[in-house]
Amino acid sequence: MHLPLTPSFRLDGRRAIVAGASSGIGMGCAVALAEAGAQVTLAARRADALSEIVDALRAAGHQAEAMTLDVTDQDALVAQLNATEPYRIMINSAGMARHAPALETTPDNYDVVMDLNVRAAFFLMTAVARGMQSAGNGGSIINISSQMAHVGGVDRSVYCASKHAIEGMTKAMAIEWAADQIRVNTICPTFIRTPLAEVTLQNPERRAWIEEKIKLGRVGEIEDVMGAAVFLASDAAALITGTALLIDGGWTAG
Repeated sequence: MHLPLTPSFRLDGRRAIVAGASSGIGMGCAVALAEAGAQVTLAARRADALSEIVDALRAAGHQAEAMTLDVTDQDALVAQLNATEPYRIMINSAGMARHAPALETTPDNYDVVMDLNVRAAFFLMTAVARGMQSAGNGGSIINISSQMAHVGGVDRSVYCASKHAIEGMTKAMAIEWAADQIRVNTICPTFIRTPLAEVTLQNPERRAWIEEKIKLGRVGEIEDVMGAAVFLASDAAALITGTALLIDGGWTAG
């Protein structure tokens, strides 16, 4: 009897770039890819933080390098990516939020969130995809989205709008690039204990709302996202594209 072979979750020898890798979920994803054997470029604006993480990864025997990059600077983004070898894996974790009631949201706050969460993400994906197309080896593009791309939230109209946009771009790009075997997906976490979420978690009213919504009864940790990043980057997810992997503790189940 011929038994099927489980596809490998290993990423040995594959070049990967993680944007927003200087802290939080982005850092966790970079560590996960490196541990799975990928050659990881950690990209972010904070050179000192990147250097510390890269040193720790190398000390643990992994392959890692830093790229100081502001993804909102489109010209610099394209120039830096064009100057490197193509990547097989890209994770975009660069993002931000400026939560406020819709009626109190200023044009400046709207623009800064959309500039990073949507515009920069779009041109980061296209720049990486061009390299993948030229190399002809396919690839995996993963956006760190949010459960808020699938539901609404208090004081989060702009943030929700930006993450809903990421889901739309992901689906459209997955269709466009499927012929090149480039898969495009999102990971949609619930509230994860990171510096970005800390202000919300310290608010007793918001904390109670979060704990009520998460059916598994706890706030997420960075480690809860790391396995999903490796899975979507690997051959184990070879037929998965244009979809969202929700890591929400049951929030969106109802």
